Amino acid sequence: MTKAVKMTCLECGAVNRFPSEKLGSGPKCGTCGGKMNTGKVYEIDPAVLAKAAKNDDTPLLVDFWAPWCGPCRMMAPDFIRAAQGLAPHARLAKINTEDYPKAGQKNNIRGIPTMVLYQNGREIARQSGAIKAPAIEQFVRSKAKLES
Repeated sequence: MTKAVKMTCLECGAVNRFPSEKLGSGPKCGTCGGKMNTGKVYEIDPAVLAKAAKNDDTPLLVDFWAPWCGPCRMMAPDFIRAAQGLAPHARLAKINTEDYPKAGQKNNIRGIPTMVLYQNGREIARQSGAIKAPAIEQFVRSKAKLES
């Protein structure tokens, strides 16, 4: 029997459900038609974060950052490379704590950059500080239950 996977569209916030074997074939959102897992880093808002953190079966790594933060800017290219390396089995997103300070407070962010890994409706791990793409990928692979 095929396992159904829940995944929130990071563009429109709609929760989608599709067979797990479709994960690698570019599933699209049933509401907006956007691709669900392209290996790109999504800029999200607190509403989409709350939905995805609560509903997604697929691992979601969220970078809490700010434009004035030097280490955040330094890590950004590595975060993009890690997103490409982890697709289609995990997704990466960013939330700007300067634009959405309450999102940082609600998620107990004490310093930036901080990456929080969500899966199956809960936080499963967090990592503070700027790290390179291979370390980001290793962090996700070691903490999450990735679909194969």
